[in-house]
Amino acid sequence: MNMNVVKYDPFRELRSLQDEMTRLFTGAAPSAFNREEMLNGAWAPSVDIYENKDHLVLEAELPGMNREDFDLTIENNVITLKGERKLEKKADGDNYHRVERSYGAFTRSFTLPQTVSAEGAKAEFKNGVLHVSLPKREETKARKIEVIGDAAEPKTIEATNKTNAATS
Repeated sequence: MNMNVVKYDPFRELRSLQDEMTRLFTGAAPSAFNREEMLNGAWAPSVDIYENKDHLVLEAELPGMNREDFDLTIENNVITLKGERKLEKKADGDNYHRVERSYGAFTRSFTLPQTVSAEGAKAEFKNGVLHVSLPKREETKARKIEVIGDAAEPKTIEATNKTNAATS
């Protein structure tokens, strides 16, 4: 009978658990986050961008923030939302057992399509949601074109302009 001697490693199970946790978090985390951001609790507000017939619209969730806590700028066809949500302690004697909400500085930038104009942009902040509306340029809006042919009556064809919304 042949028996091998195996050295006992008290940290083997712990290293195995650490490797498994690393695999779990790196596989499930969005690619926009890097490991440092995950460890430091960095966050970015959720943003929806859509367009309708006349405008490109950006909506950002900024719960618990005031108007003074963020800035909105448009420069070189890039719209940038920058700010900070701060953890405000209620009293010196408070002892938090759990903090799940995200806090800290953030910056979100989106390249605007050439079809929109910064002139006439409107922004409204209400109930923790920032709503930004950017008008489309007149030359990019859909128009109706009258087509004349052999028929007695001219026919109108509605032209549509399909553009891509801004991307982050």
